[in-house]
Amino acid sequence: MNRVVNHPLVSMLRDLKGNARGCVYTEPLWGIPFNLYAPYASIYMLSFGLVDSQIGLIVSIGLAFQIIFALLSGAITDKLGRRKTTLIFDALSWSIPTFIWAIAQNFNYFLIAAMINSVWRVTHTSWSCLLVEDAKQEQLVDIYSWIYISGLLSAFVAPLAGLLINRFTLIPAVRGLYGLAFVMMTIKFIATYRMTTETRQGLLRMEQTRHQSLLALLGEYRGVVGQILKTPETLYTLGVMLIMSATSTINGTFWSILVTEKLHIQAEHLAWYSFARSVTMLLFFFLVMPRIRGLNFKNPMLIGLAGFITNQLILISIPEKSYFLLLLGVIIDACSFAAFGIFLDKMVVVTVNPHERARMLSIMYVIVLLFISPMGWIGGKLSEVNRNFPFMLDIIAFALCFFLIFATPIRKSEEDLEIYQTVP
Repeated sequence: MNRVVNHPLVSMLRDLKGNARGCVYTEPLWGIPFNLYAPYASIYMLSFGLVDSQIGLIVSIGLAFQIIFALLSGAITDKLGRRKTTLIFDALSWSIPTFIWAIAQNFNYFLIAAMINSVWRVTHTSWSCLLVEDAKQEQLVDIYSWIYISGLLSAFVAPLAGLLINRFTLIPAVRGLYGLAFVMMTIKFIATYRMTTETRQGLLRMEQTRHQSLLALLGEYRGVVGQILKTPETLYTLGVMLIMSATSTINGTFWSILVTEKLHIQAEHLAWYSFARSVTMLLFFFLVMPRIRGLNFKNPMLIGLAGFITNQLILISIPEKSYFLLLLGVIIDACSFAAFGIFLDKMVVVTVNPHERARMLSIMYVIVLLFISPMGWIGGKLSEVNRNFPFMLDIIAFALCFFLIFATPIRKSEEDLEIYQTVP
């Protein structure tokens, strides 16, 4: 018991203060319901008669709208402040869409919900700033670990989703999961607002932008783009973000379709794979992450990419109803995601100038979205031809990312990277 209480992650969680505390402690109220319904989102749409290409089109249209809101996110965050922006746009981007998904009837419902949900790009910037701007640098890995863990807590109730589907069938059960998400997420947004205060950088930017319009603020983006182009570490991070966002879009949209339609795994059994993935990641965070937290970014990322490729190869090569081999792939993917994701999140923080964090993140997300917006449609077309094709595209993308990381020397330590936070 003492080993658990004195575990570095547990000690850090207990000692968290300020905005990091308010963001981390309330995150399960978002992470649990999201991870409960996410595995069923695509096959839920299939149940209403949508085809793969329509699902891919919805994803691509949603991504196109995300470009607009990602572009505006930095200016809005600076103008309204990190805290107020997070409350307003969280409610718009999650509370309203989860309600629409819960009552959905056809393609139009899903399209409208995806367009409204795209507003989350604003709160992604504001919430990221709220989380890290007043936090200590040495706590970043642990803070992001707990953000991931918050969503993984759904593992302990994930089997309930499968039981609900088995008992009530897919559509009524998933409607209930979306209804639960609407309630829990709305409570989360209010609680986060009450438990946080505006950051020091947020107050400064609010004062600096008080008499500027959104258009005027957008006009200043040219100088911020120049800062990105002049910072090699930021460009390196951007390249990795591009590739990983594209593969995440394909996997998140078409994994459940391939598993149920090609491998003929029953929909109610998906919850158990979600359970296995979450438990694996929880064990990884508590048992492995404390041992690798001090490593350079490069090795964990390369190992994570090797794991991603291995999982994709398993997924496209195993025969029907290969429950065990599918489980093996899920476990490999979970470990890879835990290792890769945390270091990428921290890398984004330490290679972005904190004085322009909101606008730099905004521009970087816009670039990523411009690149990946067609991926849903492309993946849908490929899936209609052959369920394996989207994941073969993923393998190529992971290999490219592996080459990018391997070929780009990371000569600076994490402490050296922090000097980029002071670039004026």
